[in-house]
Amino acid sequence: MAKTIDQYFDDLRGTRVWRSIFRSGTGSSTLKRALAIQQNVFLHLFSTKVRTRMLSFSATWYLGTLTLGTFLILVGTGIPLMLYYHPSVPQAYADTKDLQFVVSSGMFLRSLHRWSAHAMVFLVFAHMFKVFYRGAYRAPREFNWVIGVILLLITLLLSYTGYLLPWDQLAYWAITVGSNIASAVPVMGGKIHFMLLGGNTVNANALLRFYVLHCMILPLTAMFFVAVHFWRIRKDGGLYSHSSEPAIVRAQAADVQIPGSRKGGETWGTPQMKSAGAKEAE
Repeated sequence: MAKTIDQYFDDLRGTRVWRSIFRSGTGSSTLKRALAIQQNVFLHLFSTKVRTRMLSFSATWYLGTLTLGTFLILVGTGIPLMLYYHPSVPQAYADTKDLQFVVSSGMFLRSLHRWSAHAMVFLVFAHMFKVFYRGAYRAPREFNWVIGVILLLITLLLSYTGYLLPWDQLAYWAITVGSNIASAVPVMGGKIHFMLLGGNTVNANALLRFYVLHCMILPLTAMFFVAVHFWRIRKDGGLYSHSSEPAIVRAQAADVQIPGSRKGGETWGTPQMKSAGAKEAE
């Protein structure tokens, strides 16, 4: 009798090669599923359990997931674009025109990269507003809120540094205006201006610096903080839901007295408060 696809997968999971990679084994029990996540270098950043209602669209509007999706699109389109671009003054603009009119699907790649960058800026702002108005920045999630602010700044810097790379008139004067605004910062303005441009004007040094920042330093920094962001979501108890927060955490965030009893359904390990009758019995 011919084997089914599921049987082939079961045989594969039973091999020594599979077990050497996935040490926890397979199974449908809660323990097996938790071990499969905890022992995976990628999945261990996420929670082993999640509330079903937090997966609905109304809970988060999927803004964080959409932001991550646009970032992955930017990485996927940015790498092919790097293959056709030289960060030099004589060649940068010519390479940009070649991407539009000579390279196969070059216009599509560049347009997808550009519009994904615009979408990422919008989604990051929308995500921050959603978190703020829901109060998800409060204890114990203050640190993750700071990480989110850092990711917002990195997103803006990614868009700003990428703006110069086409090396056209719009890019040149936009960076000139932006760097002059930075030079107006008290005390440190001149040093910030010089550090950004590698000189006093927008020239080849500025183009090379913006290229390295845009293609290497800022994306790697963003990946690091995104990993920390997901890890902190797990450590802070998963996605925020006010009605499901433990009573002690809510009391600490609002700085009020802990009620005498918990609401039904709060089973996150918060110690039970003894009732008045139990205290009298003692």
